[in-house]
Amino acid sequence: MSTQKINQNAHITFIGGGNMGRAMISGLLANGFGAHQLSVVEANASTGSQLHQDFDVEIISALDQIAFDFSKTNVVVMAIKPQDFNVVAQSLGKKLQHATDSGPLILSIAAGIRLKDMTRWLGYERCVRAMPNTPALIGKGITGLFADSAVNASDRTLAETICNAVGQAVWVNEEKLMDAVTAVSGSGPAYVFAFLEAMQSSGEQLGLDASTARKLAYATLEGATQLAHNSNEHAGVLRERVTSKGGTTAAALDMLKQLDWQGALEKAIDAASQRSKAMGDELGKN
Repeated sequence: MSTQKINQNAHITFIGGGNMGRAMISGLLANGFGAHQLSVVEANASTGSQLHQDFDVEIISALDQIAFDFSKTNVVVMAIKPQDFNVVAQSLGKKLQHATDSGPLILSIAAGIRLKDMTRWLGYERCVRAMPNTPALIGKGITGLFADSAVNASDRTLAETICNAVGQAVWVNEEKLMDAVTAVSGSGPAYVFAFLEAMQSSGEQLGLDASTARKLAYATLEGATQLAHNSNEHAGVLRERVTSKGGTTAAALDMLKQLDWQGALEKAIDAASQRSKAMGDELGKN
């Protein structure tokens, strides 16, 4: 299925109009979807009003008011808090009981909700699990995706197209790898922000004013990331090219090595992965 055909035929209903849902709506509109192709189920009147004002999309105040047009390629994006997923999914499931092949594709961006629990609560199997990250808010996100055999190639293309509207998307072939996706990219922006905090703070401690330290740190990270993106070389090779024997960079990297900086980060990411697995276990008990 081509992107053009998806754009013409699709109708996407967002359940939840929070930050991530809002980012996806904005991205879809910027990538050729029409406002008439998007609906948002949002119980908060103020949030719904703001979404309608900003994007001219249809606002549905309650889940039971959803009415699918089965002549369209329908998608439901579950953009809700994980702790609310069970109740919302069971309510939505009542509308899917008699759905045929023309029923909607369900795309969940709720962290930690596993496919088996999602399908159990919905009573419906045509589901994709997604893990976006917060740079999606500026169209620079990356989303990990997983689906089983109940989702065909056209559905996968559709899910990927939606997620690409806010950045990039990658598929994993085992659901357990979604914990790794969560740990590396879902939580990853926080590690980068912590790194920026440390760089700026170090600059200030060395005598730079806060504005200058911030500009130096942020521009350095952005430039280095773009340089790595535009190179086919491994990051380790790029690191070595910046490092002269006996120089300032070598002194800094030697200290990081003494502190086992890489080992600490690997342990931190593993802790995030283990917590993601535990959250999945906890959320799936209901």
